[in-house]
Amino acid sequence: MPDADQALRRRGRLNAFFILLVCAAPTIAAYLAYYVWQPQGRVNYGELIEPRAVPSATLAALDGRPFAFSDLKGKWVLVHFDDAACVEPCPQKLFNMRQARAAQGREMDRIERLWIVLDDGVPAPEVARLTEDVRIVRGRGANLMEAFPAPESVRDHVFLVDPLGNLMLRFPRDADPRKMMKDLQRLLKVSRIG
Repeated sequence: MPDADQALRRRGRLNAFFILLVCAAPTIAAYLAYYVWQPQGRVNYGELIEPRAVPSATLAALDGRPFAFSDLKGKWVLVHFDDAACVEPCPQKLFNMRQARAAQGREMDRIERLWIVLDDGVPAPEVARLTEDVRIVRGRGANLMEAFPAPESVRDHVFLVDPLGNLMLRFPRDADPRKMMKDLQRLLKVSRIG
C-alpha cells in the first residue's frame, strides 16, 4: 500500500499546484500584459494632456459683456483660438467643432463651443454660418494661451475642457471630424457630469 499512498500524495500535490496556478493566472496575465505585451493602439483620437484647471481669467464677449470660463462649468467645451480674420485652417476647425457637436444628437446640449479671438477684429460675415451658437470672446492679453499647451501654437488645435473646468484633450490642426465625434461620443457616454 505504500505505492497507493505515494500516488495519492502526488495527486494531492498536483491538485494543489493546479489550484495555485488557476489563482495566480490573472496576476501573471496582468503582469505580462502591462510589462511585456503593451498594446500600441489607443482608443482616443485626440491627444490626452495632463489635466489642469483652466484659469479663471475674465474675458469679454464681442459686445463687451464680461465672460468667465466658470460660466461654462457643467458643460463639455470645445475651445478654439484664432484671429477674427479667421483664415484657413480656422473655418475648417469651426466646421469640425460644429459637426462634432451636432453629431451627438440629443446629447449635443452637453457641449459648448468657444472661440477665443486673439485680436481686436470682428469676425467676417462669411464666418457667421459656422459660428451660430458659438460663444465668441476676446482673449487678448488674458494670459490664457499659457494654460493651453501646444507644441507650436494654440491656433493649431481644438481643445476640450471637461465639465469641471479641467483641460484634458487636444485635437490636431487638421482633425478628422468623424474621429472627434467618436471621442466626444465616448466621453458623453461614460461621463455622468456635464
